[in-house]
Amino acid sequence: MKNSKKVLLILSLVVISAMLFAACQPAPEEKPALGSAENPVKVLFIPSLEADTIVAGGEKMAESLKAATGLEFSVSVPTSYPAAVEEMCASPDDTMAFISGFAYAIANEKCGVDVAFKAIRYGNFEYWAGFITRRDSGIETIEDLEGKTWGYGEASSTSGYIFPRVLMNEAGVAPSEEVLTGGHTQTVSSVYNGEVDFGTVYYTPWGSPEGVEDWEYGDDPDVPDDVVESCAVSEDGEDIFCGGYEIRDARPNIREEAPDVIQMVGMPFVSPGIPNDTLSFGPDFPTDVREDIEAALLEFQNDPLWEETIGSKDFYGWTGIAEATDAEYDIVRQAVALLGMTLESLE
Repeated sequence: MKNSKKVLLILSLVVISAMLFAACQPAPEEKPALGSAENPVKVLFIPSLEADTIVAGGEKMAESLKAATGLEFSVSVPTSYPAAVEEMCASPDDTMAFISGFAYAIANEKCGVDVAFKAIRYGNFEYWAGFITRRDSGIETIEDLEGKTWGYGEASSTSGYIFPRVLMNEAGVAPSEEVLTGGHTQTVSSVYNGEVDFGTVYYTPWGSPEGVEDWEYGDDPDVPDDVVESCAVSEDGEDIFCGGYEIRDARPNIREEAPDVIQMVGMPFVSPGIPNDTLSFGPDFPTDVREDIEAALLEFQNDPLWEETIGSKDFYGWTGIAEATDAEYDIVRQAVALLGMTLESLE
């Protein structure tokens, strides 16, 4: 009996000690509300262009969204497409990102990142991979790329690498060398300067002059030969026009240092269509905050400031956004599967 009382006494002391210890522990700190100065919404942009250009435009965009929602945003450009995916999955409840179809497909499979919007470019819900060469190269068909040097921005770029690689594999074409340029703009420069024989960049069809039908897949992606010599940078320095045709692909990105880029660099052919880039959210992003941001973005696309930020030709060139579904990116998943690509293989 005495032993039983002793055991009970010991157990009571243990329980009391545990309770006193727990009571002395500091309460866990509650995470600041998402969108507060202490916990801003993270906005990621893929590094398909020069980071300084993206950050400058992204911060202007963030200021407009803050004015509309009252939320604080933190803009950054991860070092690579895989790094953007890793960051979204590591911060599932506070991250949104403007990412390519490839990055979205990988991020969705890896941790459930969810697509909200797709880009619109001049009424197009898709874009193409454009093959660019110097006009004096003699390259006219995909077969002509055999044994040539290839410049591309990044191996995880849908238009810069994935779709072109699938096309070349299907045609049995093997470049002699692959040169990583760092972005679409740098790829154009590499072709212009003769550092590579051909490059692959995003293609958005030219703007049609009055009386000319809009471009359709299967048409020549480049402007007619008889207007090439007339190509010139517009007076405001924002565009390149060729006899009424407006060039909307990656080549005008170097118009400042190379105003004759269209005279020097042609685009003999393009890939089949690719679903446009996305705005996607981390898998645990709060629904109410997401809805506020989505509503603000739909309004912002009608703001003149849109054209100075993500709508700028020197940024991503989005002329608008539209709701997107996961199934639209199955064609990207198929291309990735054909190449056997994984996030790990790109790191």
